[in-house]
Amino acid sequence: MSSDLSVGTEVVPEATPKRRLPLWAWGAMALALVLALSVVRVVTGRNDIASSGTLSAALALAMPIAFAGLGGLWSERAGVVNIGLEGMMVLGTWGGAFGSLHGGPWMGIVGAALCGAVGGLIHALATVTFGVDHIVSGVALNIVSVGAASYLAARFFGELEGGSDVQSPPLPQLPKIGIPGAGDALSAVETKGWFFVSEVAAILKALTTGLSVLTVIGLALFVITFYVLWRTPFGLRVRSCGESPVAAETLGVNVYLHKYVAVVISGALAGLGGGFLSMVATNIYRESQVDGRGYIGLAAMIFGNWRPGGLLAGSGLFGFMDALQLRGGGTALHGLLLLITMLLLAIGLWQVLRNGRMLQGGIAVVVAVVVFVLWFATDSVPSDITPFAPHLTTLLVLAFASQRLRMPKADGMIYRRGEGH
Repeated sequence: MSSDLSVGTEVVPEATPKRRLPLWAWGAMALALVLALSVVRVVTGRNDIASSGTLSAALALAMPIAFAGLGGLWSERAGVVNIGLEGMMVLGTWGGAFGSLHGGPWMGIVGAALCGAVGGLIHALATVTFGVDHIVSGVALNIVSVGAASYLAARFFGELEGGSDVQSPPLPQLPKIGIPGAGDALSAVETKGWFFVSEVAAILKALTTGLSVLTVIGLALFVITFYVLWRTPFGLRVRSCGESPVAAETLGVNVYLHKYVAVVISGALAGLGGGFLSMVATNIYRESQVDGRGYIGLAAMIFGNWRPGGLLAGSGLFGFMDALQLRGGGTALHGLLLLITMLLLAIGLWQVLRNGRMLQGGIAVVVAVVVFVLWFATDSVPSDITPFAPHLTTLLVLAFASQRLRMPKADGMIYRRGEGH
């Protein structure tokens, strides 16, 4: 392992050479995406494709997946595969509702995080201390969590006014924040329908008005996660445990402790994702409301190459597609086929011209042509496909865009203290 061994107990995980994009390139890609949305709006006449309402809904739908994926990133960077994100989210939905009803909305955030952290602690105990296979532990946790949440809902919500065995009464709402006066000014620009400018105004309005405080906390946690894991000695030790726990232990890192901390944080983050569903998205706890979002978050984390930025992009894409299919159905999604065509075409050319990946890039271009033909030959996406369109599109784009996927080397491995001696 090529590493710089610095002071004390620090281990630098093995780095793989890669060509990093400069900051201006990321900004250029963001502007190109806004430009593509403008083209789609003009060509298709679908003004709701990039409206502030759609974008606000997309942000709300993306956050539970982003929370779950962020939890998975913490766990897997420490070397523990976390299939149990789904169950931790389920516990978080109940914890958020219980805390909100008995202590107010802020206590709901605490309750969601604590219940998810309990799930993380159970997963850490099984995998780190007892050496249970990570997949087996995660699946078992998901099953147990569903049963536990169902029992707790019946026990604590069943006799409350407005509640039942499968749902809670309406929950007190978390405060919303924004920039005063920004909404009206940006709405005036958005309604003009100006090419590109109106799309920028819609994005700014979605990001500056009516944001749930939990959304702001979630976005801040992405920045905090990047800083902690990649810019602090503690994060270095956590990532070392996921790369080579034997080497980390020989240099004095308490591998068990760091794995425990990372997996408990993972559970707390997933719990916040579940709490978002009950406290913000629906304002009520309902049985089965997680609906596979933990698995989608895990997939977004993997295709994001175990990095916060890629994870956030994947979550945002899913939320945008989900918002469109909920607000406009098959007609709105049909207009988006043109955007998917442009995205896949750009990804294909990028893979061929910059990365030399002829096969991956060529397949992306072929799929782009097929999607364009579908857009040109049809008027709407069939209703049978509409509910699954966000999942299919997200996986399709991320699969072609992802490259050099590299999981932590010791991810999923059973480790026993003293193996390095």
